[in-house]
Amino acid sequence: MLVALIAKDKPGYLETRKANRDNHLAYMKNTGLARHAGPLLDGDGNMCGSLVVLEVDTMKQAHDWAENDPYNIAGLFESVELIQWNKVI
Repeated sequence: MLVALIAKDKPGYLETRKANRDNHLAYMKNTGLARHAGPLLDGDGNMCGSLVVLEVDTMKQAHDWAENDPYNIAGLFESVELIQWNKVI
């Protein structure tokens, strides 16, 4: 199943995002569950959140992945949503 992870950063946490970006990217690569991913941008073009499409067997697997994301562990996110997604195009 595909699951969209939509996370919004805490205000003022851009430096936390930058400091943990390499670990976050390595986590995505090493787990092999991310099918599409990229940062959300604010009106000034600065990173302010994440959109990751995971391919998992269960929602629990998606929740576990999100909990262990280095960005989450660093306390970057103000909110995280996990929503089952159906690719059409």
